[in-house]
Amino acid sequence: MIARALLCRPRLLVLDEPSLGLDPHNVTIVFETLKSLQAAGTTVLLVEQNAAQSIEMADRAYVFRNGLIEMEGDGAKLLDDERFAEMYLGAGAVAR
Repeated sequence: MIARALLCRPRLLVLDEPSLGLDPHNVTIVFETLKSLQAAGTTVLLVEQNAAQSIEMADRAYVFRNGLIEMEGDGAKLLDDERFAEMYLGAGAVAR
Protein backbone atom coordinates (compact mmCIF):
# COMPACT_ATOMS: atom_id res chain seq x y z
CA MET A 1 0.00 0.00 0.00
CA ILE A 2 2.76 2.47 0.89
CA ALA A 3 4.69 1.56 -2.25
CA ARG A 4 1.69 2.28 -4.45
CA ALA A 5 1.24 5.70 -2.82
CA LEU A 6 4.91 6.52 -3.37
CA LEU A 7 4.66 5.97 -7.13
CA CYS A 8 3.24 9.50 -7.42
CA ARG A 9 6.16 10.97 -5.44
CA PRO A 10 3.92 12.80 -2.96
CA ARG A 11 5.11 15.67 -0.81
CA LEU A 12 2.53 14.60 1.77
CA LEU A 13 1.80 10.97 2.63
CA VAL A 14 -1.35 10.39 4.73
CA LEU A 15 -1.58 6.99 6.43
CA ASP A 16 -4.27 5.52 8.67
CA GLU A 17 -3.05 2.66 10.88
CA PRO A 18 -0.32 1.31 8.57
CA SER A 19 0.84 -1.18 11.23
CA LEU A 20 -2.63 -2.60 11.97
CA GLY A 21 -2.59 -6.39 11.96
CA LEU A 22 1.13 -6.71 11.23
CA ASP A 23 3.57 -8.90 13.13
CA PRO A 24 6.29 -7.07 15.11
CA HIS A 25 8.94 -7.57 12.42
CA ASN A 26 6.79 -5.94 9.74
CA VAL A 27 5.77 -3.12 12.11
CA THR A 28 9.48 -2.36 12.46
CA ILE A 29 9.86 -2.32 8.67
CA VAL A 30 6.89 0.05 8.27
CA PHE A 31 8.27 2.52 10.82
CA GLU A 32 11.81 2.33 9.38
CA THR A 33 10.34 3.09 5.95
CA LEU A 34 8.36 6.04 7.31
CA LYS A 35 11.47 7.42 9.03
CA SER A 36 13.40 7.12 5.76
CA LEU A 37 10.67 8.91 3.84
CA GLN A 38 10.57 11.64 6.45
CA ALA A 39 14.37 12.05 6.30
CA ALA A 40 14.13 12.34 2.50
CA GLY A 41 11.73 15.25 2.83
CA THR A 42 8.30 13.66 2.55
CA THR A 43 5.80 14.96 5.09
CA VAL A 44 4.01 12.09 6.81
CA LEU A 45 0.61 12.53 8.45
CA LEU A 46 0.08 9.42 10.50
CA VAL A 47 -2.93 8.15 12.44
CA GLU A 48 -1.67 5.24 14.50
CA GLN A 49 -2.49 3.42 17.73
CA ASN A 50 1.14 2.44 18.15
CA ALA A 51 1.61 5.63 20.13
CA ALA A 52 5.19 5.27 21.36
CA GLN A 53 6.72 4.54 17.94
CA SER A 54 4.58 7.15 16.21
CA ILE A 55 5.38 9.93 18.62
CA GLU A 56 9.06 9.01 18.64
CA MET A 57 9.29 9.94 14.95
CA ALA A 58 6.92 12.93 15.14
CA ASP A 59 7.93 16.54 14.78
CA ARG A 60 4.45 17.43 16.00
CA ALA A 61 2.01 15.08 17.71
CA TYR A 62 -1.59 15.09 18.88
CA VAL A 63 -2.73 12.46 21.36
CA PHE A 64 -6.47 11.79 21.34
CA ARG A 65 -8.53 10.05 23.97
CA ASN A 66 -12.26 9.51 23.48
CA GLY A 67 -12.22 11.78 20.43
CA LEU A 68 -10.68 14.76 22.21
CA ILE A 69 -7.12 16.10 22.08
CA GLU A 70 -5.58 15.06 25.37
CA MET A 71 -2.03 16.24 24.65
CA GLU A 72 -0.17 17.97 21.86
CA GLY A 73 3.33 19.15 21.14
CA ASP A 74 6.78 18.11 20.03
CA GLY A 75 7.03 14.33 19.76
CA ALA A 76 10.18 13.98 21.85
CA LYS A 77 8.75 16.16 24.60
CA LEU A 78 5.55 14.14 24.72
CA LEU A 79 7.54 10.94 25.11
CA ASP A 80 9.21 12.44 28.16
CA ASP A 81 5.88 13.64 29.60
CA GLU A 82 4.81 11.58 32.60
CA ARG A 83 1.11 11.87 31.61
CA PHE A 84 1.85 10.24 28.24
CA ALA A 85 3.69 7.40 29.94
CA GLU A 86 0.77 6.81 32.29
CA MET A 87 -1.84 6.97 29.49
CA TYR A 88 -0.11 4.67 27.02
CA LEU A 89 2.51 2.69 28.86
CA GLY A 90 0.55 1.94 32.03
CA ALA A 91 0.23 3.51 35.44
CA GLY A 92 3.55 4.22 37.08
CA ALA A 93 5.52 3.67 33.86
CA VAL A 94 8.55 5.78 33.17
CA ALA A 95 8.89 7.12 29.62
CA ARG A 96 12.13 6.28 27.89
